[in-house]
Amino acid sequence: MIGAMSSPDGTGGNWTLLTGHGHVLVEIARNPRARMRDISAVVGLTERTVQAIVADLEAAGYLTRGRIGRRNRYTVNPDSLFRHSAQEGLRVGPFLDLLAAAGDTAATSSGLAAAADGGQPTEAPLTGQIHGADGGADTCA
Repeated sequence: MIGAMSSPDGTGGNWTLLTGHGHVLVEIARNPRARMRDISAVVGLTERTVQAIVADLEAAGYLTRGRIGRRNRYTVNPDSLFRHSAQEGLRVGPFLDLLAAAGDTAATSSGLAAAADGGQPTEAPLTGQIHGADGGADTCA
């Protein structure tokens, strides 16, 4: 779960640098086999909130969804542009690469990156795909 940030003297309040949308997108880029519940646990949001965020990201073109059997597959679009005018013209791909790689390194060194395929740490290509248990509402893949 993502910890809250505060100032060194402890008076900074509880906040994180990225929005929920940012956390979900980074986790999808980092862990292409994650289910909605896996993402939810990592980013500290409910499954329903993660579902809504994934729908937003798909509608905005940050993700594309495909089907393989009963499962959804999401692929990150690294050419999507940041939405804020302060980052006008910048693509999300390099940002996601950086955070996904940093997350993989931190999770591997702490033993937290366990995939659904036997608990081995995963390597997540930016254009990775997320696979869930079924096409149902509680999975993202």
